[in-house]
Amino acid sequence: MQFAPGSLVNARGRDWVVMPSLDPDLLLLQPLGGNEAETTGIYLPLRSPGDEVRTHAFPGPKSEDLGAFPSARLLYNAARLSFRSGAGPFRSLARLSFRPRSYQLVPLIMALRQAPDAVRLLVADDVGVGKTIEAILIIKELLERREIRRFAVVCLPHLCEQWQQELRDKAGLEAVIIRSNTQARLDRAVDGDTPVYEHYPFQVISIDYIKSDQRRSVFLHHAPELVIVDEAHTAARPAGALVSQQQRYHLVHDLSKRAKQHLVLLTATPHSGKPEEFRSLLGLLDKKFETLDLPNASKADQQHLARLFVQRRRIDVEKWLGEDTPFPKREADEESYALSPEYQRIYADVLQLAQELAQRGSELHGGQQKFHYWTALALLRGVMSSPAAGAEMLRNRQRNLPNDDGELATEAEGPNPVLDQDYEFDGDFTPSQVISRAAINDSQRAKLSRLIGQLESLQNISTDHKAAQAIKLLYSWLKLGYQPVIFCRYIATATYLGGLLKQELTRVGSQAVRVEVVTSEDPDEVRRERIDQMADSPLRVLVATDCLSEGINLQHSFTAVLHYDLPWNPNRLEQREGRVDRFGQTAPTVKAYLLYGRDNDIDSVVLGVLLRKVREIRKDTGITVPFPEDSESVLDAVLAAVLLNPKAASRAALATQLTIDFGEAPEVTKQKALVRSAYDKAIDAEKLSRSLYAQHAIKAHEVAADLRQADEAIGDPAAVEAFVTEALPALLGVQITRNPSRPTDGGAHTYTLYTANLPKNLRGALPGAEATVPPTQLLVCFASPTPDGFHYLGRNHLFVEQLCQQLLASALHHRKDAPARAAVVRTSAVLVRTTLLLFRVRNVIEERSSRQQLVAEEMLIWGYKGDPTSGEAFNILTPEEAHILLLTAVPEADLPRPVAAQLLQDAADELPALVPSFNEVATTRAAKLVEAHERFRQVVQGGRYQVVTPVLPMDVLGQYVLLPPKT
Repeated sequence: MQFAPGSLVNARGRDWVVMPSLDPDLLLLQPLGGNEAETTGIYLPLRSPGDEVRTHAFPGPKSEDLGAFPSARLLYNAARLSFRSGAGPFRSLARLSFRPRSYQLVPLIMALRQAPDAVRLLVADDVGVGKTIEAILIIKELLERREIRRFAVVCLPHLCEQWQQELRDKAGLEAVIIRSNTQARLDRAVDGDTPVYEHYPFQVISIDYIKSDQRRSVFLHHAPELVIVDEAHTAARPAGALVSQQQRYHLVHDLSKRAKQHLVLLTATPHSGKPEEFRSLLGLLDKKFETLDLPNASKADQQHLARLFVQRRRIDVEKWLGEDTPFPKREADEESYALSPEYQRIYADVLQLAQELAQRGSELHGGQQKFHYWTALALLRGVMSSPAAGAEMLRNRQRNLPNDDGELATEAEGPNPVLDQDYEFDGDFTPSQVISRAAINDSQRAKLSRLIGQLESLQNISTDHKAAQAIKLLYSWLKLGYQPVIFCRYIATATYLGGLLKQELTRVGSQAVRVEVVTSEDPDEVRRERIDQMADSPLRVLVATDCLSEGINLQHSFTAVLHYDLPWNPNRLEQREGRVDRFGQTAPTVKAYLLYGRDNDIDSVVLGVLLRKVREIRKDTGITVPFPEDSESVLDAVLAAVLLNPKAASRAALATQLTIDFGEAPEVTKQKALVRSAYDKAIDAEKLSRSLYAQHAIKAHEVAADLRQADEAIGDPAAVEAFVTEALPALLGVQITRNPSRPTDGGAHTYTLYTANLPKNLRGALPGAEATVPPTQLLVCFASPTPDGFHYLGRNHLFVEQLCQQLLASALHHRKDAPARAAVVRTSAVLVRTTLLLFRVRNVIEERSSRQQLVAEEMLIWGYKGDPTSGEAFNILTPEEAHILLLTAVPEADLPRPVAAQLLQDAADELPALVPSFNEVATTRAAKLVEAHERFRQVVQGGRYQVVTPVLPMDVLGQYVLLPPKT
């Protein structure tokens, strides 16, 4: 006997839904109310006598199902929140633990416009807008549409765990991490010689693990259909790139050459200001773009690129479709300090030494000149970072001194080790190799030894005014409720400052302050563990180097950024501040301060030439443009204004006695003008490129309509909140109380859940259940972003899922703690007898071209006035009227149970006469779904799910008779 997909059957003492099967001899069954993981197959030719399958009719409500009418809302919500296969055009929404914002669906739509052909997409939204969420939407939708079976996320090593967690939490996808410390274990779990890249369907892979020639070739041979490349700018191909970055580029480039390879690139910084790097990224989308001159490209090339490239700034999405996306206000400011007399004297000595090196370098050529300049700059930067970094740098130089001038390289290899590189973390160790390779004479050696001792004596807040000012500022922030992250350039500075903070900043009022230091010396898992553990401390300060400035999410635990060391590349500003100021930050305001020395020539140049201009642009335009192509302007300015300027030496010498303003060096004025001109061009180019992108052509209102329908069909976060907060006390006697609102909650409703009376299965789905003494209270929230310290309960959270399943099972088995499947009440909400019905309908959605089928579920509310069998006035309610009655009707009088039972039976006897009307409800809804799929097909310029067939009869899940009050 053949069973149609979506039909209800009984087998092995249980009710099942028949699922589509490509093999007519294999009957696939999913438990009624169950999920995909519970699907069972019965091979019909070999089935045993116990595997007999019979057609089954879903039982309607009976007198034993009578209960309180208000709990009908709980039954309705429990059913729709348990659905994992919605019938709308977006197939994945019912399987996500979050409700995406409308603008986050745009990259998905652009990807679907290309499917089933190879998807090529560069998602370059601003830092903190939500590229991870957008990528997960693409992954999940393509999986649900069965366009792909496998995927890999290729990312920087320190982001692997974060991606694994995001995939698990947001999409329920269990991905393995593939890198050097996991490969052997994963290999052992695979039978035979199958590579891990083929065996595991969902992967998170370290790009630095697979970029080598041998591993790259194996991965490319077995790569999954979809590859997401995170922080894709680190795989660009700049001129003069190091071998390591060339390997990254070749990996992704070779992937892009695979004809059917889906490839999605993610980066907040696609354009570093260097056209060759940008074009190398675009060439991964289409080889022809490697030589594309975007401003002068043909209209056809611009339109082609627009279909593959999406880029939105915050100002583009904050009010998209009228939907408020809560980004915090960034309070950007500066904090200054003055060097102590002791530090001023050391600065003067180091400046003199640096100037001597620079002067000698000016007499040389090529690599020799570069190394002398870089040595001088590194010395100054290290000493002004902290006395600890300065001493370490000088010790390294002293240890590596040659017996004579030594032989120097003729050319520098790779990027400048002093200038912060574009975006990518380029190390937080002091550049000892550069220092050691510059020639130095005997008198300078002696000065080094003396300076090391002097710097070591300055490592306290009485002589290190920079540290003292930072501690004063941090104390004020903590008193105001901010949780700061301090970014330092060098490990030595971070370690030194962290030690001072632990000594000097122990308490604020009655509360202890927790201080942690994170640098690249720590393994990735140690960094994450330290950061995660800090969330439990009410007052916390994180000291970090730029190893945390890229990709790491810090918005849940921190609300302020202090740039202890000024970055010498302004692109690093946004990377640092974007760790905290991003989507998901619930604080209304985040602070971002630059700490600089008032009498420090280097800080003055960096601020004046670069950083203030960047902040001025962001304040005026709301966008961050990439650092212009001439990224060594700051070095030229520092060289001219400090190292090659005799006035700088006299200023440093006199600064110990009085403050003298020599005015701005001519070279600084020149570099300011050059940078300003370059930025003006960059802004014009940004405006031009923003007008090209395809997201502007998407019919946003139609996307919003489908999202609203999905919210209604499967339940939005507000429905989850209403369901949980009503069901726990009403049916299980569990207390959950709403907390007073706070500014830091971002408008979200937060609750305290008291766990003492929770059933064991529900308690086990919450954090802390495995503890010897589980907590009796839990702070929970139903909105995303979730405030700090609260646990998010979304529709796909195991707790919510099990609560839905428990209530549905209780209702079907007539238990006392169950929502009512039937009720008879008197209410002033109606003037004549009115009957409401809750239908659960299964729809078979068929892809027209391949005949591939999917089974989706929906809840429908339907109702009528009067008696359809009596010949009297009989009116069918509109869906809106029925919905309002279910949600708002208030019972005003109880009926004796025998009377209620008889009235319910009378209503049940009417149902056979209404079967044609029921079927019309189902077919009308199916027609609307077809319209939605067709509309979506037009939006994505493709889309093939167009045939929707309801499975009849629908399940009558609930029946409720509303009577007018007695007159």
